Amino acid sequence: MSRPTSGLTSSAASDRGERPSGADGPESVQRTRNVAATEEKAQSGTVLEFDDVRLSFAGVTAIDWVSFAVGSGELFAIIGPNGAGKTSIFNVLSGVYRPQSGRVAFDGTDLIGKRPHVIAQLGISRTFQNIELFANLTVVDNLMLGRHHHHTYGTLAALAWLGRARRSELANRAAVEDIVDFLELEQWRRFPVGLLPYGVQKRVELGRALAMRPKLLLLDEPVAGMNLEETEDMARYILDVRDELGIPLVMVEHDMGLVMDLADRVMVVDFGRPICTGTPREVQDNPDVIRAYLGEEHRTQGGAS
Repeated sequence: MSRPTSGLTSSAASDRGERPSGADGPESVQRTRNVAATEEKAQSGTVLEFDDVRLSFAGVTAIDWVSFAVGSGELFAIIGPNGAGKTSIFNVLSGVYRPQSGRVAFDGTDLIGKRPHVIAQLGISRTFQNIELFANLTVVDNLMLGRHHHHTYGTLAALAWLGRARRSELANRAAVEDIVDFLELEQWRRFPVGLLPYGVQKRVELGRALAMRPKLLLLDEPVAGMNLEETEDMARYILDVRDELGIPLVMVEHDMGLVMDLADRVMVVDFGRPICTGTPREVQDNPDVIRAYLGEEHRTQGGAS
């Protein structure tokens, strides 16, 4: 499971054949190519359907008739102000919340009503906004936890360490070593996670999600709290997950530069309602999106200046 080690992700858009925002030169042809490529990718096969979902808590609506679909090989981003319902959407997808209405299907299987561990077995894994690792365990041990549902032996076989238990453990360890190589964690593999830099810990959490061998990966603010260098590194790994491993992703993130560089399509939500879905360029130019983030007064002043 190899990956390129050169290049910075601040130029991720250029690596994908896109012109950076604000770059000089003709953009209309390139924009047409980007839109066509995005549409082709979305049509290549839908892996996730989120249709007319509504979720409320004691009269407070967290998700208000939200609909979207994710194609195979697509990086779909969800953005919005704080409290817009982004994490609630993730909690519905992972089985933590059960919506009052709507339909959620993954690879044709209805997810509503299924427990989180069942959804994980179907092939959906996620990372968290706050790091959820075992600080006293090593990097390898934390990654091995992501292989839990791939174990095919019971307690007695594990105690005897023979036959199926030994073969399964060796196979799972080999899969973890591939992830260590993919995310360039070799120098930290034997270190307790609690002793590692914050950016490396976020990378280990991504590795644990990948250790599940997912068919869909949910990333909840993967670069939150990172400095510029750590953000660039994480962006490269995210692109490699999509492009090299072929895993579709749904990402919630507040870093707009990262979202606009990496995402194939973006959905904007505000107060639980979707206000725009489209390519990064379409979202950036949408007046409702500008109003949700900057306010009507700022938009009016910007247009008048």
